[in-house]
Amino acid sequence: MSHRKSVLALMAGLLLLPVAARAWWNEEWTARRPIKIDASAAGANITDPIGDTPVLVRLHTGNFKFDAAKEDGSDLRFVLGDDKTPLKFHIERYDNLLGEALIWVGIPHLEPGAKTDLWLYYGNSKAVSAEDAKGTFDQNTSLVYHLAEKDQPARDSTVWANQALAAGTGADALIGRGLRFEGTSTVAIPAATSLAWAAGAKMTWSVWIKPADASANGVIFSRRDGGNGLVIGLAAGKPFVELSAGAEPKRILADTALAAGGWHHLAVTTGEAIALYMDGGLAGKLTASLPALNTSAMLGGEGAPAASAGADPAKADPKAGAGRTGLPGFKGDLDELEISKVDRPAGFIRVAAISQGTDPGKFVSFGQDEEAGGTGTGYFTVILKSVTLDGWVIIGVLAIMSFISWVVMIGKASYLSRVEKANDQFAERFRHQSADLSRLVAAEEGHVASLGEEKALRDSPLYRIFQIASEEIRKRVNAGKPLTAEAIESIRAGLDAGLVRENQRLSQRIVMLTIAISGGPFLGLLGTVVGVMITFAAIAAAGDVNVNAIAPGIAAALVATVAGLAVAIPALFGYNWLLTRIKNVSATMQVFVDELVAKVAEAYAERERGAAAPGRPDDGYHLAANK
Repeated sequence: MSHRKSVLALMAGLLLLPVAARAWWNEEWTARRPIKIDASAAGANITDPIGDTPVLVRLHTGNFKFDAAKEDGSDLRFVLGDDKTPLKFHIERYDNLLGEALIWVGIPHLEPGAKTDLWLYYGNSKAVSAEDAKGTFDQNTSLVYHLAEKDQPARDSTVWANQALAAGTGADALIGRGLRFEGTSTVAIPAATSLAWAAGAKMTWSVWIKPADASANGVIFSRRDGGNGLVIGLAAGKPFVELSAGAEPKRILADTALAAGGWHHLAVTTGEAIALYMDGGLAGKLTASLPALNTSAMLGGEGAPAASAGADPAKADPKAGAGRTGLPGFKGDLDELEISKVDRPAGFIRVAAISQGTDPGKFVSFGQDEEAGGTGTGYFTVILKSVTLDGWVIIGVLAIMSFISWVVMIGKASYLSRVEKANDQFAERFRHQSADLSRLVAAEEGHVASLGEEKALRDSPLYRIFQIASEEIRKRVNAGKPLTAEAIESIRAGLDAGLVRENQRLSQRIVMLTIAISGGPFLGLLGTVVGVMITFAAIAAAGDVNVNAIAPGIAAALVATVAGLAVAIPALFGYNWLLTRIKNVSATMQVFVDELVAKVAEAYAERERGAAAPGRPDDGYHLAANK
């Protein structure tokens, strides 16, 4: 009954183990990896509405096997957790040599406070690129500049194709490449129908910036149309939004200045009110509406007076430059400009700030790879695949130690079983025939006919000790020497020496178990420490610190410790069990030596009494009947 309960418990435990989804979106793809978008309290904790949103997926060697995908990433596909709905995406950057990729994935109807599962499929050498930059963003997105172009004007990734009018100075940025402004240059954004704002229009503007000076003053974005204007910039390092509508300008000024040298997300929404967001949180709000603006815009400064879309520049309003802030241009780096013609909800802005920032781990996390038609590789398989060469060396040494210890335990257990059986057989015969000690010592050397066949007793230490006593007695009797007390003590010394040798025989190779018990865990710990060192060194070299990059390496490093314990624990149990059996056999031998010496002394004393009896003939009872 207990065995049945154990089996049932084991089956229940196996059923509770996490299993991979059996569905497989397309059998032509050989591998996939789960991605979790977590807006719940355990993740990014986003409670405001989100809606359709693009999410940046960063791939690196810690969360993706670049060598298993095509060199250009053209076999990448993103599918919802239902394994039926492909998602629109496009690649901003893919470098399989450096192991880096930046991919924008459009996720429909992202719910706040919930988790959304995706699948990243890869591993199809016949696949062609399925990128769709225009489909990644919804129709309400008017402009998206990734600013990844080198020495070329920024290209719009949306369906509206609002390309920049001039190239800026490129620089490494938060997300791939960006622009660097020195306070004197600007980049013009053309006037277009999709970028036209009517009075009171709803709009969302967002960008990533890295100020060069903590207390800088500068204009980041400006758009003016006659007396109307919208300016976004920094005043003493604090973000501001300024509206002009023919009257005194209205301004929102954040309470906190941005730290220099760090990336910050800024966003502005308009509608019934103007709201300024800084790093995903509300920084200020103003009850006002957006004035009508239908002109080109400027990045990095206010620039020259702008003309309306389709207007003749020669007939531009001379008041077009009215209301200028007088602030210099922005000085610092800029990346990822996005403009929408709707006021995005607060959750949408927070998603952008978190998922595109320096620490997206709480929002975007990766699971373990699955291969070949949806069969999960399992946690242990994934961990073993992450073990480094030094770890395998340690595990190999531990495997050899484990093999030796098991060979010793099995061999020693078998030997002890034979010893105990042979001892029992010899002890039985000895008890039946020990009344006449002369019969025990009368046999020729190498044969004890009175105690049975030698082959049956060959493994008995008692038999071998008895042979020592028999030989010692035979030598003395053949030489005509009496068995004096001193002779009996000499025989005991020989028996004690035989006892020591038998104990050594019993304990032979047991030291291999003590080495496994004490050395196995230390070798495993060495492998773990080296593995952890290599993991942190690789993370430092990659410059990406998140749990998804650390976890596989740490888990793989711990395999060495597990291997060390797997060697030591069985060896410990086996050692204690074998040691107990050896002690029992040793105690049996000690008792036998004492008993044998006592019987020899008793037989000698009886002989002396018999020889001293008057008229009693010598019957030859002198411990060597076959002399």
